[in-house]
Amino acid sequence: MNPITGEAVEKYLDSLLPARDEVLREMELQAKQRDIPIIGPVVASFLYQLAQIARAQTVFELGSAIGYSTLWWARAVGPAGKVIYTDSSKKNADEARRYFERAGVAARIDIRIGDALEILSEEKPASYDIIFNDVDKEDYPRVFSLAADRVRKGGLLISDNVLWSGKVASSDHHDDTTRAILEFNRLLYASPGFFTTIIPMRDGIAIAQRK
Repeated sequence: MNPITGEAVEKYLDSLLPARDEVLREMELQAKQRDIPIIGPVVASFLYQLAQIARAQTVFELGSAIGYSTLWWARAVGPAGKVIYTDSSKKNADEARRYFERAGVAARIDIRIGDALEILSEEKPASYDIIFNDVDKEDYPRVFSLAADRVRKGGLLISDNVLWSGKVASSDHHDDTTRAILEFNRLLYASPGFFTTIIPMRDGIAIAQRK
């Protein structure tokens, strides 16, 4: 993944951030050493701020890995909030649980192991203040159809990697992944039920507010 803003800008933005605590620093190190995809601290800080502005109490996360973004969401919603963690790997979930316990937010997080889209499909309409989409990119169009009515009115459907290293703007032949992201972006902007903005931060963040 090549950040849209470029490496120099990414490093500058990161240098401005307050130091993270021990748990977050360890997660960032593990992600770097083991090539685990995480949103990183710059995007995480932005999403934390969005959750605070929205006064979010419920967050459903599609694709959680070792729980880096989950931890940020859990801190944003506060002690009375609830975050749904999803991942198909029990190993990832067990590792994430240990981080949550160390960070003191385990009680706010509901860990569910399995296919994130299937888990979301079982939820009631208008169940969540925020749905965060970071699953396999080929599944993004399916995410839209499932998430559209499960985020409350005024709530946010937030998606990572929607600029896909700039490939969405290329005139070259698109692969299946890029085509899926292009279709997802089209669905967001064409939907009368959402007001959407794509932020060209890191690899592109789509913020879609349900009307």
